[in-house]
Amino acid sequence: MTETVRILFIGDIIGRPGRHVVRKWLPTLRKELAIDFVIANGENAAGGIGITEGTAKELLDAGVDCLTTGNHVWKQKEALQLLSRENRVLRPANFPPETPGCGWCVLLVKNKPVSVAVVNIMGQVFMKPILDCPFKTLDKVLEQIHPKTPLIVVDFHAEATSEKQAFAYYADGRVTAVIGTHTHVATADERLMSKGTAFITDVGMTGAIESVIGMRVNEVLYHFVTKLPTKFEVATGKVKLCAVLIEANIKTGKALSIQRIEREGEIG
Repeated sequence: MTETVRILFIGDIIGRPGRHVVRKWLPTLRKELAIDFVIANGENAAGGIGITEGTAKELLDAGVDCLTTGNHVWKQKEALQLLSRENRVLRPANFPPETPGCGWCVLLVKNKPVSVAVVNIMGQVFMKPILDCPFKTLDKVLEQIHPKTPLIVVDFHAEATSEKQAFAYYADGRVTAVIGTHTHVATADERLMSKGTAFITDVGMTGAIESVIGMRVNEVLYHFVTKLPTKFEVATGKVKLCAVLIEANIKTGKALSIQRIEREGEIG
């Protein structure tokens, strides 16, 4: 019987409600789904924008093995120091070389003699700042990862669905999975590509359901209607966790399945 690894990728965690979801539900999900390794996008974990040492620690202590980020990674000043010393918190690999932190890491799976490489890359279309070419960045990163492990999961943090899909085809057969993040809206196109890479255009978000991509509705509506600058606040209430579960062959790194995982409820 082929030995496999089961990797859970949790979509963009939004503020305190999203963190509480992870803290309360992840231990149960690990047992229920026999999860070996957990990745989560945490770039909006601190007050709905950015990440701090405290919020990163809360998520790592809750059972997340690696945190990825995106264009909001530097919104909290302490992220500069956090990413400089914590290799389990990534920033997009296509930031300039002088930028603090790293865009990829290789981490041991706790219960199996295997490592998983996690890569964080940001798209260019409709994104600010505009970083180096994500396609060429992937090539450079893969040169450094091989032959450390065949299990490679890429968080592609991008706006345009076309860019995400093109990137997935570019990576097909060379990585285990390409998971789209950033839009906070889950897509229904999870699939195994022809050369063995699991893909979903966007995994969605983990936060309040009655919201506009995690933020309180009234402030967002006021901004859209009046065009005036408005401070957005993280929404509360009933919450939802959006994730995907990927099962992969340990020896080849090829994905065997990808499944959307969604949970809703109250967190008190």
